[in-house]
Amino acid sequence: MPVDTTEIKTWFKKRLPEDWYSFNEGFDSEVQVLADRDEIVLIGPLAEPDLAAGADADAVETARRASVKTWRQQTRDRRIEIAAEAQERFGKHVSWGASIGGDRFLFTHISVPTMTRLKITERQVLDTLVDAGVASSRSEALAWCVRYAGRKEEQWLNDLKAAFMSVSEVRAKGPAA
Repeated sequence: MPVDTTEIKTWFKKRLPEDWYSFNEGFDSEVQVLADRDEIVLIGPLAEPDLAAGADADAVETARRASVKTWRQQTRDRRIEIAAEAQERFGKHVSWGASIGGDRFLFTHISVPTMTRLKITERQVLDTLVDAGVASSRSEALAWCVRYAGRKEEQWLNDLKAAFMSVSEVRAKGPAA
């Protein structure tokens, strides 16, 4: 079952310091909250850095990375406190990141191993990705496939998650077993 992030988002919204939205390298909109059975990830959308008009791509990239680094350093102690509190409340690892200009930077996150059984034709797909240099291992190739499917089928996956949430709500209203 998908994780309902409503309570998690509400909880974090009450705990994130207001000044994270106001200082120069602060958030320019609401924090994105992702959650599954194992982890909660908060991604703060940072404002674009002030640059001279016509700055080249390298200058933009350098300025973005500097903004993320500054925000990360300035908020570290408070993020650790909030994460410890959230981990105790929700029983999940808390990870942090920032986004800026469409790029996402994760500071801390977990990689959770998953077991799967694949037929030869499915393994051949993974081996092709490894042989082509897209991935360095079958594990990395499988992760690439999952990311690719998630991007290509985002609306369908969102519809599926919403349907699961509806089923959960109906079950909760039903008679006890």
